[in-house]
Amino acid sequence: MSKLGKFFKGGGSSKSRAAPSPQEALARLRETEEMLSKKQEYLENRIQRELTLAKKHGTQNKRAALQALKRKKRFEKQLTQIDGTLSTIEFQREALENSHTNTEVLRNMGFASKVMKAVHENMDLNKIDDLMQEITEQQDIAQEISEAFSQRVGFGDDFDEDELMAELEELEQEELNKKMTNIRLPNVPSSSLPAQPDRMPGRMSGASSAAHRSRAASSRRAEEDDDIKQLAAWAT
Repeated sequence: MSKLGKFFKGGGSSKSRAAPSPQEALARLRETEEMLSKKQEYLENRIQRELTLAKKHGTQNKRAALQALKRKKRFEKQLTQIDGTLSTIEFQREALENSHTNTEVLRNMGFASKVMKAVHENMDLNKIDDLMQEITEQQDIAQEISEAFSQRVGFGDDFDEDELMAELEELEQEELNKKMTNIRLPNVPSSSLPAQPDRMPGRMSGASSAAHRSRAASSRRAEEDDDIKQLAAWAT
């Protein structure tokens, strides 16, 4: 049996000790990483110091320069080992973190599954179908009510359009007749026309009588034209 195996076996059997929790193992791995990182920094500083010392002695003191180079080689070897150890610890830590995450996910999924099972135990599929059918019926009723409210309500507006148009035309004709009645007709002259003289009038008296008749006719035509214009304006 190797010394390493004796070392782990001498610590006691795994059955006699409780296994550490994932959080505790992760904490210890992080502490180890931090310790090795500090050791790594220390070795890098020592390597740089020995290299400077070897350059300082150079050809003047070859023995001291060679000793410095030998120490530098040992430190570099330790640094290489620490790099490999850090890589192994990092891989182990990531694997443990993933395992812990998977364990928590599995535990939570199992808990959720138990809760869902407990909830579904109190559910009856037949009752759910009846409930969904009832909800659908109520939605249809609500839709019908909304459509009924949105429709135009007549309140007795069922009249014949032709009868209404005929009545409107009668009212318009009646109004037109009233306006036609109120139109002022030309006035009939109250004075009688001058009697024709028994004898042939003279030249001057004949011309005067003709001018008077012409003015009377023009006046009547003007009044008639005014009345026609008023009638045309009302008709349009």
